[in-house]
Amino acid sequence: MPSDSRPVAVVLAGGLGTRLRPLTEIRPKALCPVANVPLLDLALASVRPHVSGVAANAHHLADQVVAHLAGTGVVVSVEHPDLLGTAGALVRLRDWIDGRPVLVRNADSFLTDDLSGLVAGWDGERPRLLVHEEGRASDFGTARYVGACLLPAAAVAALPPGVSGLYETVFAPARDAGTLELVETLGSAIDCGTPRGYLEANLRAAGADRVVAPGATVLGRLHRVVVWPGGYVGPDEDLHDCIRVGADLTVDAR
Repeated sequence: MPSDSRPVAVVLAGGLGTRLRPLTEIRPKALCPVANVPLLDLALASVRPHVSGVAANAHHLADQVVAHLAGTGVVVSVEHPDLLGTAGALVRLRDWIDGRPVLVRNADSFLTDDLSGLVAGWDGERPRLLVHEEGRASDFGTARYVGACLLPAAAVAALPPGVSGLYETVFAPARDAGTLELVETLGSAIDCGTPRGYLEANLRAAGADRVVAPGATVLGRLHRVVVWPGGYVGPDEDLHDCIRVGADLTVDAR
């Protein structure tokens, strides 16, 4: 790929996080911490080595995302009043993208591998998706899309205005035309959109059976538990497979 067509990155951070409620009534999903690092920061760190610039979209609790990214150099596209979808987010940023290829990264996907395998050898002509082999029926045969892809400049330029998704506008047509490239990740790829997945990502990232944020107080017992900043676990509590926020919000993650 020519050096003058180095991709830019768009991190998708605007989702409503409905499956992760009530956690996402407090923070947008992209700012929920994994091993005490916001998911959004993990996604940004994964794309930065491969691109010439980074943008993120925001919608749900957008003011928190805007404040978090202030001073980082990340361009923030606030979608209001409607969330535009994974393709619509790119259309909204089309002037900034300025005819360049795009590396798209879902903020809520926890990946243990970096994106070198996805980027290596890409010619910039075909959509390329990072996938995980599931061994059963999934998004593309037995391969599950794990929230990172490379889109040619032409594919981005052709996206329709309005609310739309990348699956129906790019992925499925390229699959049907035989031009979709799939790159398998051999590491962990966890969807953090559910309490169970979010807990699993935390424990995998920490390499432990608990994650306790700085400033939290734990006097009781924990097994497979995440305690958010400011969280409190009393001396008589025995918590299992859950997320604790404050002193009285416990989200079951079984």
